[in-house]
Amino acid sequence: MTRHLTLEGVDNFRDFGDYPVVGGGRLKRGRLYRSASHGRATPPDLEAIGALGLELIVDLRRKGERLRDPSQRHASFAGAVIDNDIGDEEPDPWHEHIRASDLSEASFRAYLLNYYRLAPFSDRHVDLFRRYFRALAGAEGPVLVHCVAGKDRTGLLAALTHHIAGVHPDDIVADYLLTNNAERIALRIPMVAKAIEAIAGRSPEEAALRTALGVEAIYLRTAFDAVGERYGDLDAYLETALGVDRPMRAALQARLREA
Repeated sequence: MTRHLTLEGVDNFRDFGDYPVVGGGRLKRGRLYRSASHGRATPPDLEAIGALGLELIVDLRRKGERLRDPSQRHASFAGAVIDNDIGDEEPDPWHEHIRASDLSEASFRAYLLNYYRLAPFSDRHVDLFRRYFRALAGAEGPVLVHCVAGKDRTGLLAALTHHIAGVHPDDIVADYLLTNNAERIALRIPMVAKAIEAIAGRSPEEAALRTALGVEAIYLRTAFDAVGERYGDLDAYLETALGVDRPMRAALQARLREA
């Protein structure tokens, strides 16, 4: 299966369905999509995305991110959009890190580890994740989840979706790591270097940029370990914090798995 949809202005667009599930069967193909932001989508990109027939788009970006890079959508899109403005009176933590750090490879890795340690409990993420799972349980058509780079917030939510659906942990991590496409990262390095320089007045070394643009298995493990420390396990977190109780889990599995 070719998971990636190659587009001109939308990065990291891929199908995260069609994985085997524990106990037999597999996830449906063409129902779960993830990507980076759509602000630079070209007309051909919009035609390709429009052909997917998306029923729901979950935009995990902060309000400031959405205003800086408004989403482009196909004229035919008539689905729902989930987003929120919770916590947007606070400074953007990524921008704050860029201004304060030495922009080293180690500093970006430390930032990401801390980000994943806190991300499952953020009020804005809890709201977005709860609304996503509620909508997903009743959706008939394809769903797209995205943030700015389509790797951290999106990666965490995709991994939680996989867990609920019964995807094996090894496949959850493997899908998460598909973000580390060498060609994609090489193309994005100049753009990200320019954006960081605009904020900090200086640009990181290439190794640091690669760290900032990529993901590591330890990041996802850090998030799941933090959830375990606070809730006991992922299932308790999903039920207590996100409202994914047994009936909703059953509805989600019926929605996501092949008959």
